[in-house]
Amino acid sequence: MNISKLGIIIRREYLNKVKKKSFLIITFLAPILFAAICILPSVIMMGTKEETKKIGVLDRSGLVTPYLENNEVIEYILLEDVDPEVVKTNLKEYGIDVLLSISELDTENRTVTADCYSEKPLGMDTGSMIENRINDAVEAYRIESYGIENLEEIMAGVKSNVKLHSYTVDESGKETISESGVYMAVSMILGMALYMFIALFSGMVMSSVIEEKSSRVVEVLVSSVKSTELMFGKIIGVALVALTQFLLWIVLTLALLAIAMGIIGKDKIMGMMDDKQTAQMAEMMAPGVNIPGATIDLESATAAVADTTAVAAGEPTGMQAIMSTLGNINVPQLVVAFLLFFIFGYLLYASLFAAIGSSVENEGDSNQLQLPVTIPLVLGFFVALYAFKAPGSSLVFWFSMIPFTSPIVMLARIPFGVATWELILSIVLLVLTFFGCAWASAKIYKVGILTYGKKSTFKDLWKWLKMK
Repeated sequence: MNISKLGIIIRREYLNKVKKKSFLIITFLAPILFAAICILPSVIMMGTKEETKKIGVLDRSGLVTPYLENNEVIEYILLEDVDPEVVKTNLKEYGIDVLLSISELDTENRTVTADCYSEKPLGMDTGSMIENRINDAVEAYRIESYGIENLEEIMAGVKSNVKLHSYTVDESGKETISESGVYMAVSMILGMALYMFIALFSGMVMSSVIEEKSSRVVEVLVSSVKSTELMFGKIIGVALVALTQFLLWIVLTLALLAIAMGIIGKDKIMGMMDDKQTAQMAEMMAPGVNIPGATIDLESATAAVADTTAVAAGEPTGMQAIMSTLGNINVPQLVVAFLLFFIFGYLLYASLFAAIGSSVENEGDSNQLQLPVTIPLVLGFFVALYAFKAPGSSLVFWFSMIPFTSPIVMLARIPFGVATWELILSIVLLVLTFFGCAWASAKIYKVGILTYGKKSTFKDLWKWLKMK
């Protein structure tokens, strides 16, 4: 193989791709999308606060009213001696947005029924808050009906919500917090990213081959260079385009995130996430019953839970826990593995797609031949999506070793920790498979690139492969 000619083909392929408007548009629009995906959840969280709703309450049971407390989004207005059929069709005349109609007490089942009427559907949070208060009232009535002294305190004391704290311990005995949800997110992001890159840029190689073949440009090219030089030059050229675009995406995305953090305020976002997590934990752990005058009520329990959460074993919360968990990941190993699996995974599939592209004259004819190649790629993608559930399972292990799925699945396993020998074995098998497939693809490419007027089949590919 002539290295100088190969370099010319690589340069030609690279410049042709990076000068296209589509490359420039995708390169600069994708980081905006990535940054938006990272920032928008926080922005939406800050901007989705519901407006205060006035809720008219018709409580015929007499149980629920003491438990309805106004807050930032709900203002309760008690209604008496009104016909709900009239009120629900004239909400504005009564100065309310919602009618909450509570039935009389069902003494047999010791419960009530509740209905809400409004012109627009209630938000999920508002509906949940109303429902929780009604359930608190019914539970309190049921407790009281047993006539057992201090039953509410007993139940509050019995209720438990133990949270499992996960830590990793290194050889020196140092403990660091380890949140499996963070590993899951990193695992899914890496698996999806590698699948997207391999599928996108391998498909780009096939499209480029088909384009040159259908326009007969390839006939001019093969008169000056060998077909194998042309194929590998095209594959490497597109690979350099992919790496260029990938690095630009990283740099631009990080720059946009830094700008967004500076505008919105990093401390504000982190504080908001921490407060929200603490509040959600307190809501889950707090007793569901709040009897007026009782020694243990919802407010005191919530405060106690918040205090406990804040000081429990010095455990970081919210963003601090996320950053602590990310710090446990072997970043150098992850970066090196990502580059190796990306490069050789791409080269493996790009060589196969180049062979497919050389055997057809338009992309429509390539669908049948693509199927056996794309199935392993898709299987690897789906296994990677669920690898976080059991990263050490036999299924995930073998899919991380099979060269056609290992680039995606192994990357999804690495955040959870992978033995060095497994990583090395997976890479070696991938490299060896690439060389084998590249050799076979080159033989098919050499014949197929100059074959016209016939729709190729797997039988034809096999015949070209056996040719000397």
